[in-house]
Amino acid sequence: MRKLSTFLSVNQILALTTAIATCAIVTHLQWNKMAEQKDGQRLSKSEYLKEEQDAATNIELLSKLPSLGFDNLIADAAFLSFVQYFGDDNARNVTGYSVTPKFFEVAVERDPLFLEMYPILSSTITLFSGNPTKSIELLDKGIQNIPEKLKSKAYFLHQAKATDELLFMGKPQAAEQSYRAAAEWVSKSPTEENQAIAQRSLQTAQFLSKNPDSRNAQINAWLNILGSSIDERTQTLAIRQIEQLGGTIEFMDGRINITFPDE
Repeated sequence: MRKLSTFLSVNQILALTTAIATCAIVTHLQWNKMAEQKDGQRLSKSEYLKEEQDAATNIELLSKLPSLGFDNLIADAAFLSFVQYFGDDNARNVTGYSVTPKFFEVAVERDPLFLEMYPILSSTITLFSGNPTKSIELLDKGIQNIPEKLKSKAYFLHQAKATDELLFMGKPQAAEQSYRAAAEWVSKSPTEENQAIAQRSLQTAQFLSKNPDSRNAQINAWLNILGSSIDERTQTLAIRQIEQLGGTIEFMDGRINITFPDE
């Protein structure tokens, strides 16, 4: 058996330094927030604005770290920083969500196969930062990096893109193509569930091909937002929009049942 060297190479040292620096940034953010929560007091507007600047600076620093084999760790750190940022309602009520896209820019750049982030990416960048163009750009970047073997699992990137295109960009033809792409990807898996998803995606595409203003297609898009939402505000908005479009929504045994209106 070959004896392993007890000395670290230069690259290993740099990689270890990268990992430590990444953890230090996240720890710094968490420590500051824990201190604030311990005080139990809201900060002043100027203090929240300073925090917003700090968040932008920290994520910029994170984006410039060399990877050296730790890209997934950097992506995780960016996403965890976003979760902390997004969850601070007091701060967001003052400063808004302007830094949100940057967290996901870093995460997508470093680990485009981090599939779990994409539904959250789409809804938060579009609904809270008001930037569906950026959401679509990042979804496209993710789509381009998905290998063949993961396409049946990553179909929802196309669905999220279709939602942005239909509801927020006014591009029903583009949304139709995205739904067809979602159906193509998910149908690569023979499971009954995936085949049902493929059928629904094709059905939504057909709604749009016949009627670009299809209420049923819009309901499906809002249903996609409802299913991927991580906060009560988004869930309430999605339910309200579905009902305003004529849909009836029921929650049964952890499942969402929708009754569609006649077109």
